[in-house]
Amino acid sequence: MPTSFDIVVIGGGPGGYNAAIRAGQLGLSVACVEMRETNKFGGTCLNVGCIPSKALLHASELYEQAGKDFDRLGIKIGSLKLDLAQMLKQKDETVDGLTTGIEYLFKKNNVTGVLGRGEVTEPGKVTVHKNDGGSEQLIAKNIIIATGSEVMPLPGVDIDEDKVVSSTGALSIPSVPKHMVVVGGGIIGLELGSVWRRLGAKVTVVEFLDRIIPGMDGEVAKQFMRILKKQGVEFKLSHKVTGVEKLKTKMKVSVEPAKGGDVEIVECDSVLVSIGRRPFTQGLGLETVGVQMDNRGFILTDHFKTNVEGIWAVGDCIHGPMLAHKAEDDGVACVELIAGKPGHVNYDLVPSVMYTYPEVAAVGKTEDELKQAGIAYKAGRFPFMANSRAKTNHETDGFVKVLADAKTDRVLGVHMVGSGVGEMIAEVCIAMEFGAASEDIARTCHAHPTRSEAVRQAAMGVEGWTMQA
Repeated sequence: MPTSFDIVVIGGGPGGYNAAIRAGQLGLSVACVEMRETNKFGGTCLNVGCIPSKALLHASELYEQAGKDFDRLGIKIGSLKLDLAQMLKQKDETVDGLTTGIEYLFKKNNVTGVLGRGEVTEPGKVTVHKNDGGSEQLIAKNIIIATGSEVMPLPGVDIDEDKVVSSTGALSIPSVPKHMVVVGGGIIGLELGSVWRRLGAKVTVVEFLDRIIPGMDGEVAKQFMRILKKQGVEFKLSHKVTGVEKLKTKMKVSVEPAKGGDVEIVECDSVLVSIGRRPFTQGLGLETVGVQMDNRGFILTDHFKTNVEGIWAVGDCIHGPMLAHKAEDDGVACVELIAGKPGHVNYDLVPSVMYTYPEVAAVGKTEDELKQAGIAYKAGRFPFMANSRAKTNHETDGFVKVLADAKTDRVLGVHMVGSGVGEMIAEVCIAMEFGAASEDIARTCHAHPTRSEAVRQAAMGVEGWTMQA
């Protein structure tokens, strides 16, 4: 017999599980369907994305610091040795703890978790093809599609998750590669490439565009690439990978200029394909019930509503930044709309963070976007080289840049490169959400000595009264 709910959520990632929890909090009956074969909720983010990658980034950063920085700080540790198996194990333990935590939150908020592949067979009806065999029918007044995204394949290159890995396989490489070629100079590729470089691999990044981290501020991208080069990362910009030949002990990667030209062969023993992600919207029955999608597979929505009554969509499978925290906000807002409450996400203020060392963080408009829009602006900059806490900690790479409207002084964008800026960006998000002027930040007392003072000093710089540099 089918089971009836107010909401059935298909997908148990940040968008889906947060939507389900919020529905439970609002007193709605809700089921959350997750197809992951490991039977774990949390989606890509918790299982093979944000969380395990940060576990490895943290551990590898400490390993590199122990080998390069501890001695000058007066810390003698003797012989340093990498235990990669333990590093991977602690990563998995972190993932297990957090995914188990979702099961607890489901029980706490009266969410029914269902394991299997959800398929919309008709409006208001979901068939769950169970992971352990068989099927189950769910009836729902509302269906939320929160199936996220999957790795974008590279034409002509077979990802086997052994020698040629995606972001998933790159989290579990059993031994440190001698030479890793990273295809794609975006956030995911640079994060995972950083992990293996710190652990001893030579890393070469091949990027189709003439710059790294597209979408980030141009000045940030240039300065950050200089920092990565100092760390030993090699770059081939304006190039593309056209093939990978797998041999017994190595691979030959065919690389050629993006605009055409002579092919160069790069030999390596590991290839990470990281050219982006695409919405996971196939096999869900959406075509059967007439849900409209664009030619890239994104579900078309208006305030999360699809063109089919009672079917909604959130997260990576709709347009907008493919970020876990954006999906989370989508899920909450969507459920609140279903419950008759106001639900809204300010997509202009979704922060982006790259958890390399140093980190990169941004929110709002870039300088290029303001120039293209013809918006007059002023900029204030402050280097971490002049920040007392950064100097004390020997973490002086990077800077903070504040962009404000030339007439109203309203903050339009903030961009940072530096240690810990992924945490610091939250201050700016709150300020911008309240419509703050750069002077509001500049005249707000910040604790000394902290890295956050760099934000204040950069804000002072908008009106030309930076005091510490």
